[in-house]
Amino acid sequence: MTPTELLQAARQILGHTGGLVPALWPRAAAILARHALETAVREMWTSRPGYESLAQSSMRAQLISLIDVVDPSTTARASFVWSALSEACHYHPYDLAPTAGELSHWIDEVEQFLSSPRRG
Repeated sequence: MTPTELLQAARQILGHTGGLVPALWPRAAAILARHALETAVREMWTSRPGYESLAQSSMRAQLISLIDVVDPSTTARASFVWSALSEACHYHPYDLAPTAGELSHWIDEVEQFLSSPRRG
């Protein structure tokens, strides 16, 4: 699946939460959105000559390296949203799951990253 298709699936889950177990839909949407971001970042590295091997690094290393190809603001937002989605992907018995509004905002951020301009 492409990053765009993954985000569409995440939005679909947000719109149809009634049939899912209440504790599952936030995590499912977060997993899809995070996977979309990670896929987009990896594809960006594999398509850039000289950066292909970076796609094999940890996602944190890839996100830190974004500063070479996108503006600092986009890099910071991508790192933040990846961290937020990663946190939402894991079960925490005493923490509340993210709200549909939070997830929708994070999905919007990933969508903006997908359309952000890249440097040379």
